[in-house]
Amino acid sequence: MTQPSYAPITEADQVRSGMLLETPRSWLPGRPGDPKGPSSHLGDLFGSPGPDQGYALKLAKRFEDRVQLLPGESAQDALSGCVAVATRRASLFGRAPVAADVEHALTLWGFLGTAPDDLVNYRNSLFRGAAHSYAQQRAIAGLVLEDTLKMPRDQLIGALGNWRRLLGGSERAGATQSGDSSQEVQPA
Repeated sequence: MTQPSYAPITEADQVRSGMLLETPRSWLPGRPGDPKGPSSHLGDLFGSPGPDQGYALKLAKRFEDRVQLLPGESAQDALSGCVAVATRRASLFGRAPVAADVEHALTLWGFLGTAPDDLVNYRNSLFRGAAHSYAQQRAIAGLVLEDTLKMPRDQLIGALGNWRRLLGGSERAGATQSGDSSQEVQPA
């Protein structure tokens, strides 16, 4: 707060107008490690950046009792893979994950009981060990098309009969034989 000119203060206690900071100059990334633009974060293991993505893990725990698993499937694997899909979906909308994102991912992969048998068999080997492999979680999220992630849940449920189209067609989703867990999952 400024002092009026008639206030009895010493010169050392007066506001110093000469101590103001100058306006910073404009800056552009030019150092070797600086990002070179909005696409500089793209790559196999960079994921889908977005705000507060760790919240999806807490949301996923709310669905733990609703997840329907086959013998040999793990709830942790299912939730970990679906959290990666949910955070990718949330980042497309530029927001933090919400329960609808996790529910969308669980529905898409048939963990809420609304999927055809061939999808359930396909996901069995795909999700095995996903809780312990970030690369595998990214690969699961990378299989899902952006248009699929943007679908409303009701439309997604109706389209599950042709699930390979939701995952980019049979060439990406693969026509694996049930129980074949020897195939490597490649990040998209």
